[in-house]
Amino acid sequence: MYRNYAKRIIDFGGAAVLVCLLSPVLLACYVLVRMKMGSPVLFTQTRIGKGERAFKIYKFRSMTSATDRNGNLLPDVERITKLGVFLRKTSLDELPQLFNVLRGDMSFIGPRPLLPRYLPYYTEREKLRHTVRPGITGLAQINGRNSIGWDDRLEYDAKYAENLSFCGDMKIAAITVVKVLERSNVKTDSQDSFLDEERAHGKANCI
Repeated sequence: MYRNYAKRIIDFGGAAVLVCLLSPVLLACYVLVRMKMGSPVLFTQTRIGKGERAFKIYKFRSMTSATDRNGNLLPDVERITKLGVFLRKTSLDELPQLFNVLRGDMSFIGPRPLLPRYLPYYTEREKLRHTVRPGITGLAQINGRNSIGWDDRLEYDAKYAENLSFCGDMKIAAITVVKVLERSNVKTDSQDSFLDEERAHGKANCI
């Protein structure tokens, strides 16, 4: 029951309430990004969700679109702004994903949605991550994310899909809140170019 219906009801209701409560914060972030980095304010990228369905993920931008004389984007460290660093450290850049939750693309808790290019390389067990909606945070995120290898991260995703429960989600949510307040290593994505994922995932070299 929880897997099929209750989880979606909780996600939709929670996202709707948070969008209303955090609307001043969302508006402030929108205005600041628009002023400091220009348009577009939101960064979007295609990700893979439940049932291997593609969708657009939303985040506030944290980088400029500055290029060199040849028109190539400058390195990440040269494009990220002070505002972008603040948004990332406070996880405010993730707030637009509340609209992904409202749309049904994502859940609050679940495996992080990854790039379509990785689809051919998942093992049968790793594909379990696509039997549930991807999440803003998840089991891998509270267990280190960037400090653990890809095999371990994908194994956490599979374990989450196998053992999905209300109590499990509440535990992940509580730990996430603590880690965000502590600014600990629970960051969900590095944002904009997502080069951390492409560089860290060994399978990317095969694409």
